[in-house]
Amino acid sequence: MRHQKNTRKFGRTSQHRDLMLANLVASLIIHKRIKTTLAKAKAARPLAEKLVTLGKSGTLHDRRLAIAKIGQKDAVATLFKSIAPSFKDRKGGYTRIIKLGPRNSDSAKVALLEWVDFVVEEEKTPAATPAKADKPAKSEKAEAADKPAKAEKAEKPKKEKKTEEKE
Repeated sequence: MRHQKNTRKFGRTSQHRDLMLANLVASLIIHKRIKTTLAKAKAARPLAEKLVTLGKSGTLHDRRLAIAKIGQKDAVATLFKSIAPSFKDRKGGYTRIIKLGPRNSDSAKVALLEWVDFVVEEEKTPAATPAKADKPAKSEKAEAADKPAKAEKAEKPKKEKKTEEKE
């Protein structure tokens, strides 16, 4: 019987499962928000929160433990430099899981795993940004060089198609 054995297996070996969760947490650290299945999000959450706790102390030993856990130095650097200091006054609950509903292909429950202080930046709409403001102005020489080429094209008469009439 599996009394109080709370590890989610996911039908994988322990090494595969550990690497999968480490990659999920590294992606969460780098991208600040990940979309995954609800079961994987629930399994990755404790690992992410433990790593933030390591990052809050910031010692060399804790950094080495974090690298050993997730294996990506750039993700650990981001964790220790920006994410963990932002949670300095918080005692726990660094992540949130937002349920999105079933996936179309296999009806798996999908969720967003994100940091609690994550703020979605508003995207600029194409109508709000002027299109011509982004283009650099052409110099006078460039405009003068373009004009003769356009004039030559305009002066050339179009070839007329000869149609032969059958009698």
